[in-house]
Amino acid sequence: MEVWDFPRLAERAVRHGVDLYQPLRAEFHHLITVRSGWLRTWLDGAEHVVGPGAWLWIRPGQVYRFRSDIGGAEGTVLLFTPGFLDAATLTAAHFDPPYPDHPFVPDRPEDMAALQATLGLLQDAYRRIGALPLDSHITLVRHLLAALVLRLGHLQDRSHTRGQAADDTFHRFHQVVERDFAAARRVEDYAAALGYSARTLTRACLAATGRTAKQYLDDRVALEAKRLLVHTDLAPAQVADRLGFTSATVFTKFFRRCTGETPSAFRVRARTGQHLAGR
Repeated sequence: MEVWDFPRLAERAVRHGVDLYQPLRAEFHHLITVRSGWLRTWLDGAEHVVGPGAWLWIRPGQVYRFRSDIGGAEGTVLLFTPGFLDAATLTAAHFDPPYPDHPFVPDRPEDMAALQATLGLLQDAYRRIGALPLDSHITLVRHLLAALVLRLGHLQDRSHTRGQAADDTFHRFHQVVERDFAAARRVEDYAAALGYSARTLTRACLAATGRTAKQYLDDRVALEAKRLLVHTDLAPAQVADRLGFTSATVFTKFFRRCTGETPSAFRVRARTGQHLAGR
């Protein structure tokens, strides 16, 4: 895990030849909070404004970019690898799928202060790397990050921004979809593999997301298509092949049905406006 303020994030990006204002695909978790100013971001096709006291969680695999000068805000970015927090912690914090897809702002000043106090303890522990043996240092940092995530998840759940808690059936379906969405496009195949009926999967998806199992599966395929169209220079036909479509024509029909536009039109629109006001 690493803890960076915004200037350090910008400095590291320049040193490694990374343009934060072009589409990037996250390899690590990015938990971002803003203390002052405003940060415009683009995340998986949606625009967000992260203001004072707000938190935004970018997960591995998501495509993002900053749409305003990162120097125009003050804040912190926590980067940590998949698996640094155990599954039990994420479940207890209600940060299992379906994931929140927007910034979260605590609705009470005391809750905002509690998050900042926990973040302060984490930052202090992170900086004091020589104060404890390395194993103890890592354990302390992991526990403090877990405390922050648990507090954040509890507040977000209390704010009623999430829907009904997902059950084990949905979680199992989600995991298999993440693994196989480019190879299998029929709900019946997932139902057979998991030992459920297609109707059971649809009930679980409706309860967790408001979408049927087929809609959830198609949404995931369309999301990956969007990520590839924005983050890579693959031709639509190559994206179609990577996602298991039999032809570019079939892929285009699918993409238009899911998004209302062709892959090429989406790419142009999503990449428009990368020159940012205020940079």
